Amino acid sequence: MTQLDELVRLLGAPNVLTGADAESYLTDWRGRYTGAALAVVRPGSTQEVAAVMQWCNQHNVPVVPQGGNTGLCGGATPDHSGRAVVLSLGRLNRIRSIDVDNDTMVVEAGCILQTVQQAARDADRLFPLSLAAEGSCTIGGNLATNAGGTQVLRYGNARDLVLGLEVVTADGQIWQGLRGLRKDNTGYDLRDLFIGSEGTLGVITAATLKLYPLPVAQCTALVGVNSVQDAVALLSVARKGFGPALTGFELIAGNCLKAVNDCFPQQRLPFEGASAQLPWYALLELSDAESADHARERFETIIGSAIESGLVIDAVIAENIAQSKALWHLRESIPLAEKMQGKSIKHDVSVPVSLMAEFIETTNKAVQARFPGLGHVIFGHLGDGNLHYNITRGSKLSEDDLLALQDQVYELVHNSVYRLGGSISAEHGVGQLKRDVLPQYKDPVEMTLMHRIKAVFDPKGIMNPGKVLV
Repeated sequence: MTQLDELVRLLGAPNVLTGADAESYLTDWRGRYTGAALAVVRPGSTQEVAAVMQWCNQHNVPVVPQGGNTGLCGGATPDHSGRAVVLSLGRLNRIRSIDVDNDTMVVEAGCILQTVQQAARDADRLFPLSLAAEGSCTIGGNLATNAGGTQVLRYGNARDLVLGLEVVTADGQIWQGLRGLRKDNTGYDLRDLFIGSEGTLGVITAATLKLYPLPVAQCTALVGVNSVQDAVALLSVARKGFGPALTGFELIAGNCLKAVNDCFPQQRLPFEGASAQLPWYALLELSDAESADHARERFETIIGSAIESGLVIDAVIAENIAQSKALWHLRESIPLAEKMQGKSIKHDVSVPVSLMAEFIETTNKAVQARFPGLGHVIFGHLGDGNLHYNITRGSKLSEDDLLALQDQVYELVHNSVYRLGGSISAEHGVGQLKRDVLPQYKDPVEMTLMHRIKAVFDPKGIMNPGKVLV
């Protein structure tokens, strides 16, 4: 019996994919990495995941866990050896339970994020994790990469939204850790080891998630500012004025919105004249516990004061849900517009908010001094210090010429981040993309401890090899 025959025996022929049926699982979302695999397997239960892991452990077959395959660092793509099994969690897609009194829900790893959001909403609750890929990314992938998104300012990263996990270990054991407790001080927190581990320690198969009361109203505003310094100052004003009701604060360079308008003409920037040509914009969202009128009144008061002081040049406050969605759609369309305009060198970095203006100014100057003519696509979650600092070919270079410079550009940007006490990965993870440079920016003791943890949880090295750690 061949290895494929044994996998078919475990899962059934329809759930063991090879050849053309497996191709879509072997290339990452950006098209940067393409690998090969023995097969793509699609277990339908935690027990089947455990059976696959037991088989892979017995035969020393590498395993690459995969959710919605929307990752941006190649963390769910196999290498070229063709030895690995890609473990797709898409069939583990049940909402197992919702406990409104405890404000928790238990969901399987293959649940689409948008499905989880809707299930919570149907129960009159909020699950606040929100990001551009929410219509196709899965909870398992969100937790494996400790996803961020647009509401980290108020609710935290994916890690902060989880109380318990169910995990299949590298040797096929099932850890039943789906506790819905907010206080459980009984030893090491294994949950936090698996979250953010990118499938290198085990396979997350289900999670107990935190729920929150649905806000009575949400209000959104897009404002124009003259500088990043002014945007940071506005963030301080908004935090003081709105407190925890401030759920989102995005920074957007003016050329990003222009690119969206060029690629998607149906999306119009809600400003005219000079206000449509500003260098920077900020997108704010307020969640209110009283009413839509109260939310708008608070927005008008704070933003009106910022306009009077010269901090804000112009502002548009959404009148209704449709307008609010249109403003967010502008922001969420930036990566798509960027992709349509050609390849770019992407960075997902974080620096202290207080140093954001310094980072952008000094790094822009350094890039232009060393690589004259390259373009900048800068946007991100200013509220939590996370910036997507991307470099385009400008008008002079071809895509191939740009990509030939990527290692030098990465080094320049990452060194700039490091000097300011930042991180070279804020929310996208390490994957293959940043694996080799990670030791340059991490404390040596920290790297040693990470390798020791890996050795304990995955002694045979079969869990997502070649990701995160060299």
